[in-house]
Amino acid sequence: MLGPTLLRALRTLRPPTLVGAAPVQPVPLSASCRLSQVWRTSPVRSLQLCSGLCAGHNKWSKVKNIKGPKDEARGKMFMKFGMLIRIAVKEGGSNPDLNINLAHLLEQCRSKNMPKASIDAAVKSAEKAKPASQHMFEARGPGGCMLLIEVLTDNNSRTHQEIRRLLNKNGGMLSDGARHNFNRRGVVVVPAQSVSVETALEMAIEAGAEDVQETEDEEEKLQLKFICAMSDLNKVRGSLEGLGLQITSAGLEFVPRNHSSLDQEQMEAASTLIEVLTDCPD
Repeated sequence: MLGPTLLRALRTLRPPTLVGAAPVQPVPLSASCRLSQVWRTSPVRSLQLCSGLCAGHNKWSKVKNIKGPKDEARGKMFMKFGMLIRIAVKEGGSNPDLNINLAHLLEQCRSKNMPKASIDAAVKSAEKAKPASQHMFEARGPGGCMLLIEVLTDNNSRTHQEIRRLLNKNGGMLSDGARHNFNRRGVVVVPAQSVSVETALEMAIEAGAEDVQETEDEEEKLQLKFICAMSDLNKVRGSLEGLGLQITSAGLEFVPRNHSSLDQEQMEAASTLIEVLTDCPD
């Protein structure tokens, strides 16, 4: 009874119809292949993949390729602030009320979301740090760009050799006279989204600033720098706050007198040189 029953079941099966395909002629089944054909037409479980199975891999990829570099840049920025705090404490003491430069630096640290514990630790370590000397190296980078390199070190010979090595390895060299291409000025920084450049120029005149420059911060966000005399820094800052601007930071910087143009290759080489210099512990 098994043979005729299987034969009737197989005859009722029809292959899927294909558009534009020639009709399929039925082929008589021999007795020897009846059993194997039944197994071929039996249901088969399929393996399906969904996005949830790859969630762990995607998460790790985001951490590695996006969050990792951001955290590294954030750590470098905090390390730089720590050195600047150490220099400010060395010059004017650890009391922000009596040290204007330190007060501005602490405000910048808070605006960059530097943890309060890290700020306090930087101030305390600056007080207890062994004596160190501050130096400035003048250098020329790729494409003839001028560089001022500020260092704080307890070993002048070691730092001098390290700076020279980094410059020579990355297309730069020590060069006297670069200092004359910069002026020490007060700089008040505000987000570029809060005001247009034209309006900022009008505000600069009203506040007593000398110039306004559009630049980018470490996160490539546009910002406006109000340039003024060092003695007018607090005055310009107060005037800009009175005009309704949100102050990101305020402090003393070296502002270039002249700008030079670099092509793409020179710009990349200069950026690499600045990165390796920034990574130097001193």
